[in-house]
Amino acid sequence: MGKYIIKRLLLAALTIFLVATLTFFLMNAVPGGPYEAEKAISPQARAALEAKFGLDQPLGVQYVTYMKNLLHGDFGPSLKQRGREVKDIIFSKFPVSARIGGISVLMALCVGIPLGCISALNRGTAIDNTIIVIATCGIAVPSFVICSVCMYFFGVKLRLLPTVGISTWKHFIMPVFALSFYPTAYIARLMRSSMLDVLGQDYMRTAKAKGLSQTVSLFKHALRNAILPVLTYVGPMLAYTLTGSFIVERIFTIPGLGGEFISSISNRDYMMIMGTTIFLATLVIVMNVIVDIIYKFVDPRINLK
Repeated sequence: MGKYIIKRLLLAALTIFLVATLTFFLMNAVPGGPYEAEKAISPQARAALEAKFGLDQPLGVQYVTYMKNLLHGDFGPSLKQRGREVKDIIFSKFPVSARIGGISVLMALCVGIPLGCISALNRGTAIDNTIIVIATCGIAVPSFVICSVCMYFFGVKLRLLPTVGISTWKHFIMPVFALSFYPTAYIARLMRSSMLDVLGQDYMRTAKAKGLSQTVSLFKHALRNAILPVLTYVGPMLAYTLTGSFIVERIFTIPGLGGEFISSISNRDYMMIMGTTIFLATLVIVMNVIVDIIYKFVDPRINLK
C-alpha cells in the first residue's frame, strides 16, 4: 500500500507538471495579451506593466521563472486584480464553490444510487422505464437549460426561490439542483447497469439458494460490488463539482471559483488562468488517488500495485 501511494504521488507530480507546462504555452500561443484590451492605457504604461510582471521577457524565461515560483507555492499576482495574489483569490473563492459542490455531490449520491438499485430490481417495469427516462433527460439536458427553467418557474413566475447570491438556505436550492442533476442521472444509469451485472452473477444465485433475504443479499453482496464503477466516477466528479460549475455560478451570480476562472480567461489574466487550472488538476488527481485507496477497503480482492 505504501509503495503504491508513493508511486501515485510521483505520477501525480509529473501530471501536474505536464498540465502546467501545456497550459502555459497554449495560453501564450493565443494572440493578444492582458493589457491590449484596455484602450485607456497608454503604450508606455502598458510597457511598464508588462515589465513589472515579467511579460516582456522571452517566453522560455517566463516559463522557468513561473515554475520556480510554483515549486515554492507561489502562483504569482493577479494581472487584473491589482494588489491581490492568485492563491489568496483561490482560497477565498473556493469555500463558496465547495459548499455548493459538496451538497450537490451528497445529493447526487443519496439519490442516484438508490434510483439505480430500484431500477435494476424492477427491470422492465414502469418504475424502471420512468427512472431511465428521467436519467436520460438528466444526461442530455445541459445545465444552463436547467438553470433557466428553474429560474423562470420558481424565481420569476412562482416567486418561491431567490435567483441571485447565496445569502440564505433558499438560495442554495436551485444551484444545488442544477449542479447535481447531471451526476445524479449518470450515477443512476451507472448503478443500474452495474447492479444488473452483479445480480446475474453465480454468487448471487448461491446466496438466494441459501435462503438469504433479498435485503441481506442486496446490501451485503450486490451493492458492495456494484458500487465500484460509481466510485470511479465520484473521484473526478467530486473535484469538478467542488471547484464549482462555471455556468451555474455565472447564471445565479454566485461569487465562487468558477466565475473567477471565466473572468480570468476573458480578461487574459495569465496568472489566474494558471493558478485555477493547476488547482483543479491537483484536485482531480488527489481524488483519483483517494478513490483507488477506497477500492481496497470496499473490495479486498483488489490488489494495488
